Amino acid sequence: MQIHSYLSFNGNCREAMQFYKSCLGGELTVQTVGSGPVAEHLPQRMKDYVLHATLKQGPMMIMGSDMVGDEGLNRGNGVSMLINCSSEIELRRCYDRLSAGSRAQSPIEETAAGALFGQLTDKYGNSWLLNCQLKASSDQ
Repeated sequence: MQIHSYLSFNGNCREAMQFYKSCLGGELTVQTVGSGPVAEHLPQRMKDYVLHATLKQGPMMIMGSDMVGDEGLNRGNGVSMLINCSSEIELRRCYDRLSAGSRAQSPIEETAAGALFGQLTDKYGNSWLLNCQLKASSDQ
């Protein structure tokens, strides 16, 4: 079993997913409403909305869409994207790139458990947790 992150946007999914690709790398695929079978059932103004987008980089996968229900998009703090980085260099690179236009909750710091950790909310309102284990924990 795997769990993947699925992000909802309000008309700027393509922009956000391209931003994440520039930060994290990977291959991005985007299907718009106009290119899919739902196009005939939705208003013409929605043809460029993203029906489904997928960003893959190794085992990482982030998915997203502009399709939100009638209630609209409500941002909250109930979901975060966690990236376990393989090195300090990778963590700092991802944090620096994702921090463009963001609000930092926690700068990158070493934790008591021997890891580096940082947290931010990106310019699209999504929360990111970045972690890198520096040394083996004595609990393992």
